[in-house]
Amino acid sequence: MNRSTQLFQKEIWAKHYSSNHQILLVGEGDFSFALSLADSFRSGFNIVASSIDSHDDVIQKYKSAETNLNRLGNLGARLLFGVDACTMEFHRDLYLRKFDRIVFNFPHAGFLGKESDDGVILRHGYLVFSFFKNASWMLRPNGEVHVSHKTKFPFDRWNIVELASQSCLTLLECVEFKLEDYPGYNNKRGAGLRPDEPFPLGKCCTFKFISSSTATMLTALYDGIHQELQAILLQGANTSLFTDPARAIKSTKCFRIVVEYFDHARLTYGKNDCYLSSSVTDHLRFKFQRYMAEDHRRQSIDFVKLLEELQSFSKRTIEFLQKRFWELDLRGGL
Repeated sequence: MNRSTQLFQKEIWAKHYSSNHQILLVGEGDFSFALSLADSFRSGFNIVASSIDSHDDVIQKYKSAETNLNRLGNLGARLLFGVDACTMEFHRDLYLRKFDRIVFNFPHAGFLGKESDDGVILRHGYLVFSFFKNASWMLRPNGEVHVSHKTKFPFDRWNIVELASQSCLTLLECVEFKLEDYPGYNNKRGAGLRPDEPFPLGKCCTFKFISSSTATMLTALYDGIHQELQAILLQGANTSLFTDPARAIKSTKCFRIVVEYFDHARLTYGKNDCYLSSSVTDHLRFKFQRYMAEDHRRQSIDFVKLLEELQSFSKRTIEFLQKRFWELDLRGGL
């Protein structure tokens, strides 16, 4: 598949990741996670997969690595070696690049003692903190940094969320990590005497972080929506426009799913959006695919309910603005 063909390919989701995302994968081991995504997308053009090891070391460490790398190359993925998560923003092939998703699965500083030792936890923490610091500068607007990590003792002592906050990243959500969501992915120890062997996963999660500035904007936007709705409801008590009050957006799930829809409306307000019809459709289609991909047990009717919630909010906002303009017109304000 060439790049021009890939540009017109239908968007495909693999759990949290879209074939339209610009994705950077860090600490890739045998590159099987990258291959899992590329196979799902049927393309690797938007994937940059990296390892701290050299190409020769990767081949030597992992018996499946050469096959994985060849397949990724055929799918169009960019493969980088010698990429240190602690300094990656300055790497010659990553400098000034921005990504929609930056992913580090099960970061580990090496087997240097018992995992519960304070010194070992400190080394792990430094690795993760440095990764966050670099990744925070490499995000696109609305981009996310993902770290999959064990959550039981002693790994909970790494304080992943606190380390992210020190790099101006805010937790968006934490979801259970399931190996079966990524067919073909083989987690590897990566260091020590048995680098090609898997390690027991146990209970683990994918932590999703966004830029703190984005989080602040979303919080303000969310608060603004509810303040607006409060005003609508108060004003609606004495007017026929609001005799049948529509539901407000009360669920954080609805807002999280369609947040880019609100962002688009805000950014294009007062401007001439030549592609308004298609862009709105694209945003809602994107939200549907994300919603269904997050949990395969979901039904399309559940998303329809979220759209009904969104429609109710939109309708009441329009009615509120119409009433305000009408009042201003009567007072000669327009």
